[in-house]
Amino acid sequence: MYGRRAGGAAASDLHDPTDAIGSVSHYFGHLSVAAVRLTAPLAVGDRIHIRGHSTDLVQTVDSIEIEHRRVERAGPDDDAAVEVADHVREHDLIFREA
Repeated sequence: MYGRRAGGAAASDLHDPTDAIGSVSHYFGHLSVAAVRLTAPLAVGDRIHIRGHSTDLVQTVDSIEIEHRRVERAGPDDDAAVEVADHVREHDLIFREA
């Protein structure tokens, strides 16, 4: 069912916006990369959920760049680039998955 997760929970029911670890500030479609502004640490290997009005993407972070340099982790207040598996939109929120 579109927009539903296992157990019948709608994607919008899964996260409280105050739990977001960052947000998408720009999407580069030709690169499949999201520019993100972080409010909490993020590391390669973390499982994230990017959620917005029409976005619902869960993936493992495979690549993070800051200032065009690959890094293993990014911290609060970092502007980073994260490779994404699908289209995301500005203002989508990023959550850490358990």
